Amino acid sequence: MSIELRHLRCFLAIAEESSLTRAAARLHLTQPAVSRTLAALEQHLGARLVDRSTHHLALTAEGRAFQDRAAAALAAFEAAVDPARLRHRPLRLGHAWSAFGPYTTPLLRRWQREHPETPLELLRIDDRTAGLTRGEVDAALLRGPVDAPGLATEELTTEERVAAVPADSPLAERPRLTLDDLAGGTVVLNTVSGTTTLMLWPATARPAATVTVANTDDWLTAIAAGRGVGVSSASTASLHPHPGVTYRPLPDAPALPVVLAWRDAFPHPATGALVAMAREIVSGG
Repeated sequence: MSIELRHLRCFLAIAEESSLTRAAARLHLTQPAVSRTLAALEQHLGARLVDRSTHHLALTAEGRAFQDRAAAALAAFEAAVDPARLRHRPLRLGHAWSAFGPYTTPLLRRWQREHPETPLELLRIDDRTAGLTRGEVDAALLRGPVDAPGLATEELTTEERVAAVPADSPLAERPRLTLDDLAGGTVVLNTVSGTTTLMLWPATARPAATVTVANTDDWLTAIAAGRGVGVSSASTASLHPHPGVTYRPLPDAPALPVVLAWRDAFPHPATGALVAMAREIVSGG
């Protein structure tokens, strides 16, 4: 059998709804039809994508891996046949937070001046690859190591790390902080799009308590509320100021690489120009 777009749409609906019944209602199909479509897809792939052995439907490891590929394929197809994009297809540039730091505005202004025929859309997406592996963007500005398969990368610069502490904390009164200063309290971790993990600390001096959040806004709110402290890149301090949060240099933490990434297969035609321009801006050109 051949796989069609309806198989991908059906699987993605099941994955997002976590229910065959709700997926059927969303697709205006009967539940048996949805079950048959899923079974045909699984047979074609030779893998079980959905675990039906529990009370709540869940994706298998193979299903989670296939979800990203299916979403990217469907997004690419829909973009290719969108009449509005045929003449002036925008270049969608994702970021999870802080974009290109101090180089953000220079990049956007220079691109508009030199490539007016190709709009550059800057999109914040709370995801480790800022929507790149899901096909939501054409390229992404990322921080930290990038190990997702199928991506090409270019390291553009590095950023120093900073500590983020409650503004009324005694730590906020110090001119700079160390990882050891933070280890005695609770650390707020953005586990969806952030780069800080407990591995940042030595194994013998890691914080004993953590609070996990899913995006930068919730990260800032938790710190301002006194629930813990955080670590981020220097650009966060300038692009995400908060009255309840004080940023301090963290010189003993390793710097973060700032990386431009794009899909290795079928990149946007303007990707090369974007990479070259970003490199020139960082170098002062």
